[in-house]
Amino acid sequence: MSAAPLSGPRTPEEDVAPALPKRMRWYDGFALSLTMPAALVASLGGSIGGLGAWGAVALWATAMVLAAVTNWIYTELAAMFPESSGGIAHYATEGWKRRAPVVGPLASFGYWFPWTTALSVYAGIVGSLVQAQWFPEQRWSLSFGPFELGFPILVGLGVIVLLFAAAMVGLHAAMWVVYVTGGMLLVPLLVFMAGPFLSGEWDASRLHWNLHGAAGLHEALVWLYIMAWTCFCVEVCATFAPEYRDTVRDTSRALRAGALFGLGVFVLMPLALAGYVGEERIAEDPTTFYVGAFQDLIGGGADLMVVFLIGSLLLIMVTGLADGSRVLYTMGVEGTTIRQFGVLNKRGVPVRALVVALVLNVLTLTLLKSPLAIIVAGNLGYILTHVLALSAFALLRRDRPDAIRPIRLPAVFVPVAWVLAAVLSVILVVGATGFSVSGYGGYTELAVAIGVLAVGVALWLYRTRVQDRDVISGGPAAEDAVPARTAPGHPEEVSPTTKLR
Repeated sequence: MSAAPLSGPRTPEEDVAPALPKRMRWYDGFALSLTMPAALVASLGGSIGGLGAWGAVALWATAMVLAAVTNWIYTELAAMFPESSGGIAHYATEGWKRRAPVVGPLASFGYWFPWTTALSVYAGIVGSLVQAQWFPEQRWSLSFGPFELGFPILVGLGVIVLLFAAAMVGLHAAMWVVYVTGGMLLVPLLVFMAGPFLSGEWDASRLHWNLHGAAGLHEALVWLYIMAWTCFCVEVCATFAPEYRDTVRDTSRALRAGALFGLGVFVLMPLALAGYVGEERIAEDPTTFYVGAFQDLIGGGADLMVVFLIGSLLLIMVTGLADGSRVLYTMGVEGTTIRQFGVLNKRGVPVRALVVALVLNVLTLTLLKSPLAIIVAGNLGYILTHVLALSAFALLRRDRPDAIRPIRLPAVFVPVAWVLAAVLSVILVVGATGFSVSGYGGYTELAVAIGVLAVGVALWLYRTRVQDRDVISGGPAAEDAVPARTAPGHPEEVSPTTKLR
């Protein structure tokens, strides 16, 4: 969605301003969607230990079916707004802006926070893996007031800075990281999905169902809340719609391929590993049991397995940084947050949004004691965004019946969208308050998640009541709203009112 000019005819400078480059194909988006199985590697063991193997298979499959249908709906919305890099947050904003404009910042910040801070969470895990496998003697720690620096954190900071530098060049330059790490991820995935069945040691008697009665239903809803980001994050393919060479075809192909591939992985992985390793062994060591399983299946290779795990985590980090920065940029362009974030540099890179991501993740990694709990708490805003985006699909069908829809789904998807929104609403309410079931967080994390949404609303109010009013009246914010006229050879950053190509 292009931003409208403030007044008067457009200038040549505005028409040729930097824009997000259209260099991606659908398989680039699919490669980015491999974030799903990468994140599954980090959380599968806990679900098998808590739910039993059959329970884990059933819930992962259920979550992925919900995600697949949901993302099928998003193909229509992605084609409706081919120039938006805001993804599902933008769809929610468009669908609700006539009824409740506050949905814009709620959805946008609810979506942006978990994607962006995933960088610090997995950077810390990378540092811990490096320390445990190759530098176990590096146990030193330095404190600087509330900040703490140790070997794992130092490694994590190095990874963050390197990925930030790659992103500053542009997503097309960082895609080689995506393909390398995606390829590294596929190796253990194939080993874990096929190896147990081919080994002759897979045993169905090792699989159990730990969900019983009303308590089991409650536990299932809480676990679906925990699984939400891991399964639904295939929607990341839609965030890059403006950067696909063929926006309509590439976006829909990437979304569908990612959802179907994820469904297969999320059913086969828990089924194969639980029947081969056993639930008790997985429950005893839910994070690193993969190393032993890999070693048993192929003989040796613990170092290699850790390298593969690090590669999969790098994939999550690259995708989170790219996705979160584009969402924040789009928020600044479309008036959902302060206009200073809606800026591209001369190469079409959202530099300011990337700098915000860098600062936020450095603080998270060095200051917060439990960043994983913050990410899980971020699911509150993330699931809320899906609820708003799905309902927006139905509202846009009603409010804009004649809008151009290059991909138009059958009418039955309208009630399907409402049903999905209702199901996710129940999961949201039960999961966000179900701390005692899984022990993944508490009311502090819930308060942080609500606080992020509150900050988003505050910035939106400042944008609409101060910055936009100043632009209309010719006040101080007006200068930032109009691209600067510069001498040839000295291109400057452009304002959020600049047309996206």
